Amino acid sequence: MLAPPFPIELPSLLIDERICRKNIRRMLQKAKANQLILRPHFKTHHSVEIGRWFREEGVQAITCSSLLMAEHFASDDWQDITVAFPVNVLEMDRINRLAAKIQLQVLVEATESLDALEKELKHPVGAFVKIDVGAGRSGILWDDTAAIDQLVQRLAHSPKVQFKGFLTHAGHSYKSRDRSTVQTIYQQTSTRLQALKDRHQSNWPHLILSAGDTPCFSQLDHFVELDEIRPGNFVFYDLMQEQIGSCTFDDIALVLACPVVARHAHRQELVLYGGAVHFSKEYILRADGSKNFGRLAEWTEGGWSPLPEDNYLRAVSQEHGLLKVTPSVFSQLSVGSVVPILPIHSCLSANLMPHYHALDGQRISK
Repeated sequence: MLAPPFPIELPSLLIDERICRKNIRRMLQKAKANQLILRPHFKTHHSVEIGRWFREEGVQAITCSSLLMAEHFASDDWQDITVAFPVNVLEMDRINRLAAKIQLQVLVEATESLDALEKELKHPVGAFVKIDVGAGRSGILWDDTAAIDQLVQRLAHSPKVQFKGFLTHAGHSYKSRDRSTVQTIYQQTSTRLQALKDRHQSNWPHLILSAGDTPCFSQLDHFVELDEIRPGNFVFYDLMQEQIGSCTFDDIALVLACPVVARHAHRQELVLYGGAVHFSKEYILRADGSKNFGRLAEWTEGGWSPLPEDNYLRAVSQEHGLLKVTPSVFSQLSVGSVVPILPIHSCLSANLMPHYHALDGQRISK
């Protein structure tokens, strides 16, 4: 097997800039074809430098998962940021700092949050009403029109909080494993949001319908019912997205490079320096019901390429990873080898690791 593209001593995240930029361009072209705003979710990569790749392709508005993250990207001159997480009213000082210098949008789903904003805001902010279209995580249920109407009416009389529209995340699409299921979830999402728009558009002619999930916006092509899309994972993709059908292996732009620290011939396993604190404990199920925490790839001249699916990370503890491999692969790897592993969920691996490396070894900050 080939060696990694540069010397590696510790578990390291490597990204292929060429693939990242290709993924960005493809999603942006899809948004333009549907006359939509692409407001990508930057929680996937957390990186000012990678954020600039989006800007260079023409992206002007972004999504963050926290106010702290929004401050980070505002410092790099992003002027239009939506924090797609229920507003935390305990961070009012941070909200006011951000609202003083950028166009900030927050999410509300409770009148208590709106009460706090109206009482303590020093600068206007935009607000989306968070809608639960079926994921069951946060937001007002899409058919609870009484609660939605009440909140919209309150927003109509708020001098500091400007109603922007309805926002959702169809997170249940991550449980799908075929295009038809993804199509059904998208149709339900768009139909439920459109009903709310029809209900309120006479009073709010410019209200926005905003939705965000990578499976729907990667697999499908037509989104005319919406105004804005907010996928995030698509910049890197991962094994989960490949299994769902959102991407191919050629679209996965990130691997975790892990040193081999021990070999166990009697069970055809390698012990890696790379465990839950590097990968997380997310997994996908194999056909035989066993858990897969990552898939072994091999180094190539231009990056990496996945090996057959029988070479996989079968278990992780805090620092250890147990890599099950075929006899031919076992014979080619020794203690001190460094192997690339395709992660299950790139967002979590990216969050856990301190920085990235480009294929030339250059460090990319987070």
